[in-house]
Amino acid sequence: MKHQAITPKYSDLGIYNLKNVTAYWNLSPEDLQRITIEKGMGKETNNRTLAINTGKFTGRSPQDRFLVKDDYTASKVWWGKTNKPISPENFDYLQSEIEQYLSGKEIYVRDGYVCADPEYKMNVRTITEYPWSNMFIYNMFLRPNAKELEHFKEEWLVLCAPGYVAKNPKKHGLRQGNFSILNFTKKIALVGGSAYTGEMKKGIFSALNFILPVEKDVLPMHCSANVGKNGDTAIFFGLSGTGKTTLSADPDRKLIGDDEHGWTANNSIFNFEGGCYAKVIDLTEDKEPDIYRAIKPGAILENVIFKANGEVDYMDSSITQNTRVSYPIYHIDNIQEPSYAINPTNIFFLTCDAFGVLPPVSKLTPGQAAYHFISGYTAKVAGTEAGITEPVPSFSACFGEPFMPLHPTVYAEMLSKKMQDAGVNVWLINTGWSGGPYGVGSRIKLKYTRAMITAILNGKLDTVEFEQHPIFGLFMPKECDGVPTELLDPINTWLQKGAYISKSIQLAHSFHLNFEKFANQASEQIIEGGPLIDEHHHLNEHV
Repeated sequence: MKHQAITPKYSDLGIYNLKNVTAYWNLSPEDLQRITIEKGMGKETNNRTLAINTGKFTGRSPQDRFLVKDDYTASKVWWGKTNKPISPENFDYLQSEIEQYLSGKEIYVRDGYVCADPEYKMNVRTITEYPWSNMFIYNMFLRPNAKELEHFKEEWLVLCAPGYVAKNPKKHGLRQGNFSILNFTKKIALVGGSAYTGEMKKGIFSALNFILPVEKDVLPMHCSANVGKNGDTAIFFGLSGTGKTTLSADPDRKLIGDDEHGWTANNSIFNFEGGCYAKVIDLTEDKEPDIYRAIKPGAILENVIFKANGEVDYMDSSITQNTRVSYPIYHIDNIQEPSYAINPTNIFFLTCDAFGVLPPVSKLTPGQAAYHFISGYTAKVAGTEAGITEPVPSFSACFGEPFMPLHPTVYAEMLSKKMQDAGVNVWLINTGWSGGPYGVGSRIKLKYTRAMITAILNGKLDTVEFEQHPIFGLFMPKECDGVPTELLDPINTWLQKGAYISKSIQLAHSFHLNFEKFANQASEQIIEGGPLIDEHHHLNEHV
């Protein structure tokens, strides 16, 4: 069977100790989809989109993620729960195991790169056991042209073998048979025992989160970004469920990217990736038109359930809540090409506060911006079984703690400096509750949140008056186009003012408790950016 694809000049797989393999280089997505179907590893939806099942793992496995601890990383990495060490010897053993496992098989090689700004471009060669894993990399990494492919030499190598499960894992520094490991000295990422495609994407993202600040003075960010007609760039940070993808998809602005970006020393913002990897649970065309329309041939759906007629049932979470689609960014119409831009003007930290106490929009000082960046707050809505309606605060440093190899204050100090150098405004946007916590109040309407963001992007909040929140110290605008004035100060939306204040103090304490683990490496300015809960005399004035 002849596969028409570009094999680079430097294509000796012997250098990776892969023996007797049948290698397919840089196949088209159409070929990879056809092979996946022929091998019985996937099926097509009613509009011919490929749907696959990732097997046992339907999400990342953070407890099985390791970084090689050697002379280069020992003193730089923030070791602990997030960044678990593994020895170079154990890495070498597992690498040779994967090489032996892949030998004698059909394998799929994909040459791509990450970082859209040519100055920071990093070539990545990915060798996968499965054809659809290879198609995922085509979608998610940036795609070289024919000439670049012909002369391709990788800087990093990814070896992905979902079918390999480590024998005797404890002996080799692992928790169980699956693993995802980065080796910064050898520049190799290993994924074994898990077919969840996000492990490859997040592996390379984690590598960039180390390389860019340490070697290139670039701040890596887990955020989406878009650019307006006047060339002003906006950045949206936020954890899952806060509205990052929804709010950055703006018909009046071009999307730079929806998940991972770098901010350079000369103030440009560039996308790491060439695609999008979006959740599709409960997806409808009304709610997320861009994502819905991007699901067409070339996209890959993961772990979805079909109706009898071959249509996808996006409401069905019987395999996982984490149903996903990957697609190349060109499946979306309104994109910035190439995917970088200058002049970051506004940064939005999105949080879904289910306690209903944070203002829907507030402006942050540099110290507050760094504090809230390190905190990475949102709230998870508790399950409703047995009448539990109390939300749970959730903190993820830098809005992406599982992927941050360095101490969060390193990224926060970089962000503070870049904000001040570029004169950027930073805003905290609460997309969660107002008028009471989850179960009592109501979710802030999307149209109001969009109106706040539009007012900020159009400079309408540059001239309004602000007042300071007595507990969190945040600066709340007294008016905003298209938003009812009483919404802007959250205490006005609660029937019982005393209940509002006690709930605010409760959340402020959660912030302080969470921040304790960072305080010893945070500057005075950052620490002062936290809630002001000691200043009780302010409270009475406000009530």
